[in-house]
Amino acid sequence: MKSAFITGITGQDGYYLSKLLLEKGYQVHGAVRRSSTFNTERIDSLISQYSESEKLKLYYSDLLDSSSINNLINSIKPDEVYNLAAQSHVAVSFQNPVYTTQTGTLGSVSILEAVKNLDKNVKFYQASSSEMYGGKEETKLNESSPFNPLSPYAASKVFAHNMTKIYRESYGLFCVNGILFNHESPVRGETFVTRKITRAVARISYGIQSKLTLGNLDASRDWGFAGDYVEGMWLMMQYDTPDDWVLATGETHTVKEFVELAFRQVNIESSKYVEVSDKYLRPNEVNYLLGDPSKAKDKLKWEPKTTFEDLVAMMVKNDLKLANQEKVLLDEGLIHPTWENYIKPANP
Repeated sequence: MKSAFITGITGQDGYYLSKLLLEKGYQVHGAVRRSSTFNTERIDSLISQYSESEKLKLYYSDLLDSSSINNLINSIKPDEVYNLAAQSHVAVSFQNPVYTTQTGTLGSVSILEAVKNLDKNVKFYQASSSEMYGGKEETKLNESSPFNPLSPYAASKVFAHNMTKIYRESYGLFCVNGILFNHESPVRGETFVTRKITRAVARISYGIQSKLTLGNLDASRDWGFAGDYVEGMWLMMQYDTPDDWVLATGETHTVKEFVELAFRQVNIESSKYVEVSDKYLRPNEVNYLLGDPSKAKDKLKWEPKTTFEDLVAMMVKNDLKLANQEKVLLDEGLIHPTWENYIKPANP
């Protein structure tokens, strides 16, 4: 049985990758950062399904604790290591640049060192990001396009990307960089713009939110479905030789387009409910990102299966269910609204 070790297993990509690997018969080991509250909500269904058979094992660890990471990898001796952990919110990286940089740089090097020193051939995947390109020019970006990071998050990703290449070329390790363009899903974090939009659309449709407040509506992104992209991650690790790979849809849409399509799912005119606020503008905005996945399509035979329209519909459908539950609980006085622009329930 193949085994994999995943950092960031409780995140969006960690969930979809774990699910994929477990379905393929892997034993999956995941690192979870210790917290005062339970933070495994995304993968709880996988835990209940696979933990008794010991196909899924979780361990408390922290990327900034290199000895802990080294000991874990040495004891597990996995066939594949996927480094997905990071402080991955670009806007937050401006507010907390030190922590963002530490996790993105020191964490990746700690894992690379552990992989290098292990007495078996281990494959290593580094989660790079399209944010590394900067997006100042309206052009398709591929594996050879230059990087121009415009945020602490992007800068930390460039460092980890380059260190992965250095370990690959210096020590002959099977180390790959996956440069993934924006990929979303119903389990995307609610502070990310796509999920913020679909959550708000659902709540507005149920009358428990008054409006949606956003920043730059003209920012363009290449948006795909996270479930499609983790399959690409796995294919990179099965390829004959280690390399760098871009995963993208090859089409771009503005935030405004995403908003309008999301509101159309519930037959509401978006202009009546959307406002722009400077507080959601980044200090250094990435205006345009469009990926060229030709190499992955040609060599890995990977293609995104989910269209932009289907992605938005999938996310709104999921959040309508959640908004319905919230409406019932609000009406019963069992919860208090904590989201932005909420509408207070009428007194009974």
